[in-house]
Amino acid sequence: MIATLNRLIEFVEEHLTEDLDITRLASSLGTTEYHLRRMFSSLAGMPLSEYIRRRRMAVAAADVLAGDDLLGTAVKYGYGSTEAFGRAFRSVHGAGPSDVRRNGGPLRTQPQLRFRLTVEGNTTMDARIADRPAFRLVGYSARVPLIHHGANPHIQAHIASLPMTEHARLKELSNTEPGGLLQVSADVDPDYEEGTELTYLHGVAITDPTPVPEGLDVIEVPGGAWAVFLAKGEYPAVLQSTWAATAADWFPSNPWRLRPGPSIVAVLDRAADFSTATCELWLPVERA
Repeated sequence: MIATLNRLIEFVEEHLTEDLDITRLASSLGTTEYHLRRMFSSLAGMPLSEYIRRRRMAVAAADVLAGDDLLGTAVKYGYGSTEAFGRAFRSVHGAGPSDVRRNGGPLRTQPQLRFRLTVEGNTTMDARIADRPAFRLVGYSARVPLIHHGANPHIQAHIASLPMTEHARLKELSNTEPGGLLQVSADVDPDYEEGTELTYLHGVAITDPTPVPEGLDVIEVPGGAWAVFLAKGEYPAVLQSTWAATAADWFPSNPWRLRPGPSIVAVLDRAADFSTATCELWLPVERA
């Protein structure tokens, strides 16, 4: 996986002024665009699209300083107008092209990334592979923004808005793995960009033929393999660190890759104030 990500970086550099066909590159490297984008964002700390934008604007700064025609420079880097190019340029450098041309700066350069595997050997991940037939996730869903660190207040508000009787009713419906009340994230942006919207469902898993009570939202989940990671500790930090560790440690060392589908958190045990918890993180996977 590390070699694949470094080839991706080389590909971006070789085609900065072109339309980047990430799907074709991923296929040629024996992986999928979905997995490649998710691994990149997890390890680089930014979406692939943001990295490409920063690199383009870093290189474009040389053209701006050289006095090249701004419209020609805009078109060269994939923008249809000087206004759109100027907004992208300002978002990276903190100043517009005219200001930089006049004052020589400020310039904020995005260095070319390089991924390296650091072997520490001091962390053992408790993981298993579960092959599951098709099932359904049923419950109450809401569109919420993606937040990388700390509790998501939008999700908290959504759960708090449900009557306690509904929590109990949902729990009684659960009849297959993953068991109990679940935290489901679906329709997540492949770049995993903070602030983008996802579908959050507070619900349970039921077998495919089980009738769905009226008024509940449904996510159909096809059959397939799942990587299941056990996480214990401070909540929700332990979940966020476990997800990061899957990208940094587990996927590069195992013959599996992410496939599209919801990620699921099953809370097995928790403190009364939810400050600590024991959870399972379910990620849909396929053989790499």
